[in-house]
Amino acid sequence: MAYTFDAEIRTDLGKGASRRQRRENKVPAVVYGGGKDAVSISLDHDKIFIAQQFDAFYKEPVTLNIKNGDQTETVQTKVVAIQRHPVNGKVVHLDFLRA
Repeated sequence: MAYTFDAEIRTDLGKGASRRQRRENKVPAVVYGGGKDAVSISLDHDKIFIAQQFDAFYKEPVTLNIKNGDQTETVQTKVVAIQRHPVNGKVVHLDFLRA
């Protein structure tokens, strides 16, 4: 099972910006590696939360369609780290490594 998610570039960075995104049901994430600069993105929490319950999410490549204005870049990644809220289990942050 291959996973594909739509993501948006984050320009507003920091703790306060991440908290605002989480209130909007978004998950802040970062994509790095592959000889390119790190890119901060945001993803839909509900889709990530459902996908992360399956082993394939961690073992198989994850495709991200990163939207930057009018352009969309498709990136093959692998989940490196996932942070969850300690009480309610919501996904707080994700790290992706370019394949």
